Amino acid sequence: MTDATSRDGTRSGSTAQPVGGAKGPDELRQQIEQTRGELGDTVEELAGKADVKGRAKARAADLKDRAGAMTVQLRSSAAHAGHAAQDKAGRAGRTARHRAGRAQDTAERHAPPGRARGAVRAGLGHPRAVLVAGAAAGVVVAAGLARRRHHGPC
Repeated sequence: MTDATSRDGTRSGSTAQPVGGAKGPDELRQQIEQTRGELGDTVEELAGKADVKGRAKARAADLKDRAGAMTVQLRSSAAHAGHAAQDKAGRAGRTARHRAGRAQDTAERHAPPGRARGAVRAGLGHPRAVLVAGAAAGVVVAAGLARRRHHGPC
C-alpha cells in the first residue's frame, strides 16, 4: 500500500476510484475515457481562467453594449426634454403676447405716452423677440423646477 492509496483500495483526492478495480479491459477503457473527459474539462476551465486577454475582451464588449444602451436612453431623454422645453416656450410666448396686449391696453388707458408705451409697442411689433424672451424665461423656470425635483427642497 502506498501513501496515495487508503486501506479500502481507493485513491485519495476528489475522484475516489478503486486502484486496479477494473474487472476487465473494457471497464478499464471506460474508466480511462471518463478520466480523460474530467481532465479535459479541468484543463478547459483552467485555460478559461488563464485567458486574461479573452476575459478582458469579453468585459470590454459587455461595457460597450451597456454604454450603447445608455446612450440610446440618454438621447431619448434629451429629445423628450427638448420637446417639453419647446412646449413650455410656446406657452410662455403666448402668455407673453397676451400680457403684452393687456399691458398695452392698461398703458393706453392709464399712463401717459412715454417709455412704457413705446416698449409695449416695440414688443408687439417684434413678436419673435417676445417669444424668445418668453422661451428663455420658460427654460429658466423649467431648469429651476428640474433642479428642485432632483435635489429636493432646500
